Amino acid sequence: MKFRRLYWVTEQIDADGKSTLGGVFTSIYDLTHKGLKWNDSVNGKGFRLSLVKLDCESGPLGTWNGPDFSGLEEDLEPFIASTEFDRPSVEQLGRDVRNFASS
Repeated sequence: MKFRRLYWVTEQIDADGKSTLGGVFTSIYDLTHKGLKWNDSVNGKGFRLSLVKLDCESGPLGTWNGPDFSGLEEDLEPFIASTEFDRPSVEQLGRDVRNFASS
């Protein structure tokens, strides 16, 4: 079993631009099945998705904002090439986050 060093972070953005952490997930599967949910106590509908590296002092490897999550699939190409993620999972992630954020 491979030790996961990359994590997905979800945040909901309120009307003032303040974020509330939604969760941290170790896989695309867990992200799409557990992490795509609205927190009804947050005033606003913005949603941000970030990919972060464990034990790293630099910023996120990528950050995407809904509802369009522009560049998500293209930005994840290096991770497909390195076999960290597979193409079908990345394509499904793009569909799932866009469907979620536009609902």
